[in-house]
Parts: sequence; C-alpha cells; structure tokens
Amino acid sequence: MILTCPSCRTRYQADGAHFVAPGRNVRCAKCGHVWFQAAPTPDAEFEPEPIITPAAPVHGSSVAPVAAAAAPEASSAPLGAGPAAEDSISAPAERPRRSGGARFAQSAGWAALIFLIAAIGWASVQYRQTIASLWPQSASLYAAVGLPVNVRGIQLTNISYQQEYQDGQPVLSVTGKVVNVSNRELPVPEIRVMLLDDAKHELYHWNFDAGIPTLKPGGESTFVTRLSSPPPEARNLNVRFAESGDAR
Repeated sequence: MILTCPSCRTRYQADGAHFVAPGRNVRCAKCGHVWFQAAPTPDAEFEPEPIITPAAPVHGSSVAPVAAAAAPEASSAPLGAGPAAEDSISAPAERPRRSGGARFAQSAGWAALIFLIAAIGWASVQYRQTIASLWPQSASLYAAVGLPVNVRGIQLTNISYQQEYQDGQPVLSVTGKVVNVSNRELPVPEIRVMLLDDAKHELYHWNFDAGIPTLKPGGESTFVTRLSSPPPEARNLNVRFAESGDAR
C-alpha cells in the first residue's frame, strides 16, 4: 500500500500487513508529521468490461481495431522508505560543526588582509614623496587628504628678505635655502623672485642661479640674491623655481 503524508505530501511504499484494523499512528520521515493511518480495506471485486466485437471493416479501409486499456499514470512524487512508527521517532541529525582548524584559518586570513592594508597605507604615507615623483598625478590625491607633496623633489625653505642701503641706494636682499626632499640626486633649477604691489600685480621679477648644480638626497644649500633700487610700490614678494615657459 502507498501512504501519503498529509503535511508535506511525501509518498511511501508500506506493507499493508503491518496495518491491522483499525490502524496505527505513523510518522513522516521527512517532515516529522504524525498521523493516524487506517487499515486498508479489502479490494473491491473487479468486474471485467464486456468485450466489444469490432464491426466488419469497410471495403477498402485499412483501419485496425483500437487497443483497449491504457496504463495507469505514474506518480511524479518519490516513493521513499516506509514511515516510522510513532514509538520510534528519531531526532533530526545535527549539522556538522566547523572544525577548529577551519576557524583558525579563516581568522588568520582576515588578520593577514588587515595587516596588508595597514602596511600599504603606511608605505603610501611614508614614501609619498617618492610615489609622487614617479606618479605626479598622485600629488592631487595627497593634497586632498591634507598631505601635500613636492612633485619636483626639491623645495625652497626659510625664505626671508630685508632692505638695506648701500652708498645711499636701497638694496633688497632675499635669502633662503634649497632642500632635496627626494631619495635621488636632483639638479637645482634657477630661482625666480617676483615683486608685487598691494593688488598682487607683478611689478618686477628676476631669475638667478642658486650656486650649486645638483643636490644629493637630503642635501641642502643656502642662497642669497640682491636687487638695487627695487620698485617703491612693492609690497609683496614671491620666490619660486623658474619654469621653462617663464619670460626672462
């Protein structure tokens, strides 16, 4: 006999001899539902259908008599083992627990990833000057996070000026220092001094040689330049390295 679980509709093949009247409780091995299964009833007496004699074929016709009975439709539901009796219900199997080695490997992988990210971040800050010199486009990224870098690798520091008088003539004296902040030897370009008025309009400029052709990594050199009779309207001073497109 075939039993069908009322809850999940799973079907089972069972021996009807185990179900004496009036029946017994059974449990679904798939979903655990328990129901009362009545004993099977005796099969009803089968009455054969009368055999119909086919009519004589029409002259010239080749139609054969139709075969009778069709096979019963097969069920698409799987037939498993018979359902367990109510007094033999078993607890569902527990999922296998993850081993300690797998948990340790996962934790170690996360720790290594965090360490790698931290190391990359530290190196990108510590060696930002070298990175910017090799990849100038990164300078804008460093500036955006408050870590400006010098793409040229060489910079001007300690800029100061004072006005003196020599033979009754005013002389503007500008001093400073050139520093190589990169990790390689670099040439020292010319330095440009610009005098500006209150509206920041340029009144006068001049270029001069710093007096040293190259600087080694971390090296520095002081410079001084003088201008006799500077414009009296000059109120601001700008000192930078000369560019190739600057007018002389």
